[in-house]
Amino acid sequence: MDLKEMTLRVCEIAQNTGAYLVTERAGFNKKDVLEKGSHNYVSYVDREAEKMTVKELRTLLPEAGFITEEETVEQSENSFRWVVDPLDGTSNFIHNLSPYCVSIGLQNQEETLLGVVYEVCRNECFYAYKGGGAYLDGKAIKVSDVSSLNNAFMGLGLPYNFDEYKNTANYLVEKLYGYVSGTRILGAAAAELCYIACGRFDARIEAFLGPWDVSAGGFILQQAGGVITDFEGKDDWKSGKQVVASNGKFHKEIISLLQSKTSN
Repeated sequence: MDLKEMTLRVCEIAQNTGAYLVTERAGFNKKDVLEKGSHNYVSYVDREAEKMTVKELRTLLPEAGFITEEETVEQSENSFRWVVDPLDGTSNFIHNLSPYCVSIGLQNQEETLLGVVYEVCRNECFYAYKGGGAYLDGKAIKVSDVSSLNNAFMGLGLPYNFDEYKNTANYLVEKLYGYVSGTRILGAAAAELCYIACGRFDARIEAFLGPWDVSAGGFILQQAGGVITDFEGKDDWKSGKQVVASNGKFHKEIISLLQSKTSN
């Protein structure tokens, strides 16, 4: 398998899906929105975007299975599997805010092989493949050189599991607000992981995500020189349950901060 060629083909597929999102956003009506969980929204756009993405990916690699957010296709973990979020940042899309994006990762049984995140609002395509580095629209990217937490520009996520995460969210705001360089809550994990990869953010923390939210963006971040772990600093982040992502320069400091919360 030529991973570079495969990755560029996936970029085209992600951009095709992105073009569909742009078209549908122009005439979108909030009446088309359904609530699949408390304040967790979905619309026909998510599902149709997933269907068209799956169709093109199946043509590209027929033997691969799928893990997708909207489950419009049978979920299966074959020797190869695509991990797809057709619209990461649905709430942003619904309210006509940025960012929102298309996220596609390819895994085998042992590791991630490639990742593509197409950020629709900025018309930016982030991608990486095993051993090939990370790129934004064809130009190599790398994480920032910020070396301390107090100088970090950070992203935070507020997941839909608010009852379980509220204490942690409050703790992080209390500890970070006024201490770090700045904090932002943008609402699209896949895009924000790529923002760390290219140096716009220095770190990001969230929990209760899904594998489709982090598979591609986390891999792109790693290929750009960054670090991604769970809240204990372990390599158990691909489920999305706990995700700490950074440029790697002060990652242990973030883990210590989270561990202090756990021990109190």
